[in-house]
Amino acid sequence: MILENTQTQMRKGILEYCILAIISRGEIYASDIIAELKKAKLLVVEGTLYPLLTRLKNNGLLSYNWVESTSGPPRKYYQLTPEGSVLLQQLDKTWQELSFAVEISLKDRNNNL
Repeated sequence: MILENTQTQMRKGILEYCILAIISRGEIYASDIIAELKKAKLLVVEGTLYPLLTRLKNNGLLSYNWVESTSGPPRKYYQLTPEGSVLLQQLDKTWQELSFAVEISLKDRNNNL
């Protein structure tokens, strides 16, 4: 139970960062974001993704365009706003710092096992 809770909290902590990074590649449809997250083994369901996308949009970090679909209703394609790009750059720096801290913390762990 402790392991699952810790793993869940770790994934939640980086989910927003990963979503912004995926969207930074160019306009993308929500189901394609889910596919990218699944490929990265950050399994997410629509019920988790859509509220997060809405929150990011409401905070001015994302915008979207409606695009007509040949196989159904129009689709909403997301892209980063300039504010979203700035935040992503800041999160890149934060990730580098955290990654460095974790690497240093784990450095001699294998020698002590």
